[in-house]
Amino acid sequence: MKIFLDTGDVEAVRAAHDTGLLDGVTTNPSHIAKTGRRFREVVKEICAIVPGPVSAEVMAEEAAGMVAEAVEIAEVAPNLAIKIPMTVEGMKAVAVLEEEKEIRTNVTMIFSSTQAFLAMKAGATFVSIVLSRLDAVANESEILVADAVQIRDNYGYASEIIAGSMKTQNHVLSCLRCGVDIVTVNPDLFFQMFKHPLTDLGLAGFAKDWEKVPK
Repeated sequence: MKIFLDTGDVEAVRAAHDTGLLDGVTTNPSHIAKTGRRFREVVKEICAIVPGPVSAEVMAEEAAGMVAEAVEIAEVAPNLAIKIPMTVEGMKAVAVLEEEKEIRTNVTMIFSSTQAFLAMKAGATFVSIVLSRLDAVANESEILVADAVQIRDNYGYASEIIAGSMKTQNHVLSCLRCGVDIVTVNPDLFFQMFKHPLTDLGLAGFAKDWEKVPK
């Protein structure tokens, strides 16, 4: 399973990339706004750090506007994927971008199995299910993710399933169990996954005992 960092924080991306375990990055307008910097500057800098896919979002509401905006954004770096909303106009844009413009798309704001199916059928490279928002309204996000994987496998679609906006390690575990292609995690959760109190305790014990060893 691939790990994408969900952030606009360039230094956080750099720190995660330095571990050798980061596969890509997803951003959104809220993440970029928090930086206080220009959109293109942030995206270009992240793309220079991470060789894998970096997703940046269009804001147009009609298909033609989405396509025009996506083409402009994609010029920033070759590893960009363009986030497109799960709407009728969005799916029109996906077909044009993927088939005619050869630009990878990441369909976002997916909250049902049928939406995931339509994004795959439209030809999206990535299909993003936003787990944290589903959990906030008591929907069973784990079932949706498993359904999306099964739909993709049943019909041979090429889309990669992204389980987005992970908030806990249990979310990550659920995705590992059902065979999700990619999870997106915030920087805090990324580094939490390295840690366990028993690891700390064991290492502290080794260090203490090592002091007793003749040098």
